[in-house]
Order: sequence, then structure tokens, then C-alpha cells
Amino acid sequence: MKLSLGPLLYYWPRQSVLDFYAGIADSPVDIVHLGETVCSRRHELRLDDWLEVAAMLAAAGKEAVLSSQSLIESESDLKTLRRIVGQGDFRVEANDFAAVRLLADAGRRDWIAGPTLNVFNPHTLGLLVESGASRWVVPPEMSGEVLAGLRAGLPAPLETEVFAYGRLPLAHSARCFTARHYNLQKDSCEFRCLGIADGLVLRTREGEAFLTLNGVQTQSARVHNLLGDLPALQPHAEVLRISPQGADSREIIQLFRAALDGQRSPESAFAVSVAHMPAAPCNGFWHGRPGVEQYVAV
Repeated sequence: MKLSLGPLLYYWPRQSVLDFYAGIADSPVDIVHLGETVCSRRHELRLDDWLEVAAMLAAAGKEAVLSSQSLIESESDLKTLRRIVGQGDFRVEANDFAAVRLLADAGRRDWIAGPTLNVFNPHTLGLLVESGASRWVVPPEMSGEVLAGLRAGLPAPLETEVFAYGRLPLAHSARCFTARHYNLQKDSCEFRCLGIADGLVLRTREGEAFLTLNGVQTQSARVHNLLGDLPALQPHAEVLRISPQGADSREIIQLFRAALDGQRSPESAFAVSVAHMPAAPCNGFWHGRPGVEQYVAV
């Protein structure tokens, strides 16, 4: 089973991003998704920079994938998207149906259907395959039971990638909630999310962590972690996705690799991973329960 590193969802300083991916080059991850998927105002790295990082990772033996933006809002966003689709060196992850259309029109048959396409039935997935998709990423809120039924309904096998670790991306909005937090307008946000390694935690009046604000993206407060569920997960996926976090991403990757290779039990790998997590774990969605829950089958 392959390990995938999802696109960086936070806005880190340029050198921090470059240092991070230099460290990923010799990590036991197989696939690395690159590019800005959350907010087009984040410009520490431009597309040419991401292409250079992709080339570096490809030279290190990784499959580098360029991920498209999840919410296209302007002609400049479309211009960048057209450049991503137009380059032929790396596969593309489509996170918006504008990207699907451009990839299909370009005749590309190697692209990946991203999680924000929200595919929940075999008919829609079949249409994406007809349009050239060769891998799809399961929406994070899909349960294992639903995934098994969906895969059973496909006319032919399709490489499946499951979001296995990270704060859950729940929604995108045209509004910037980080800017709102600082009483700023989106167009004059002062780039306040720059350097916030793991987003801003939103708490209830009782002080309980509820959501995480990441610019125009809303995430879970807890960290989705399927390390302990690997035995039930492995029959339903060929790729597991780990979402980068502000610290200890390499340690999490290594724990997943050790568990998949039989060097650690999934239970012990999960127990060790908790110390490397920025918040408490959850796995409810995978078990068809509220996502915030940490469910242990008995």
C-alpha cells in the first residue's frame, strides 16, 4: 500500500515550506501533492516554485502531483489552473470541476479526482473515469461501509486514496474566517494566516475545541487518525493520505509506514502517534458515526 502526502493546507513562510519538502524527499512517502489548494492570495510560493519542488521530489523517487485550487474565484485563478493542466511533467489532482473540464478537454487520462469533488456514488465516479481520472480521493466524511459498497458497484477497479490522517477539511467559503477573526476584510486580510502552522482553533462558550479556521477553509478541531483502523481499511484502498501539520509530519509518516510493513502493530503505532498530534484524535466518519468521535470497535 502506498503512502501519500496531501497538499499543504496552511500558509507557511516560504523557507519553512522549502525546508519541509526537502525533509520529505528522504521520507518513506510515495506520493507528494503540491500547490495552493485553499486561497489564491497565498503567494509565498508561485506555480514556478511548486514546479521546482515537484522536480526535486521526482528526482528523489517520489510521484509528484500538482493539486488544483478547491474554490476558483477569478480569471487569475483560471489562468493558473490552465498552466497546471497544460504542463505535462506531473499528474494533476482536480479539486474543482473547472479542472475536470480542462483536463478532459486536454485529453489527459492520468489525473486524480480530488476529495473536494465530493463523489458519493458509482455513476458520478464512472463519469470521472470516462473523463480521464485514474485515481480518486475519497471524501473524508465517507464511511468504510459506504466506500466498500461504492467500489463494489464500479465496472472496473479504480485506484482509491483515503484521507487517513490530519485535520478534516469540512468546507470552503468565499469568506475568509481568519480575516474575520482579526476584524479585517478578505481583500485586506494582511495575510494574517501566514505562519499559523495549524490554523486557529475555534472554541465553544464552554471552552471546548469545536472547529479550526484556516482562511476560507473550515476544518475539524480534532485530528482524523486511522492508524488504529488499518486492518479494516487496507482492503478498501490502495493509497493512504497524510495531511501535513506544523510539526512531526515525518514521524507520522514513519509510523504509518512501520504499521503497513508489519514492523509495528496498528494499535501500538496509533498509541505512539498521539504524542505527535496537535490535537485529540477522531475517527468517527470512517465508522459511520459523528466525525468528532474516537470510536473503538469492541
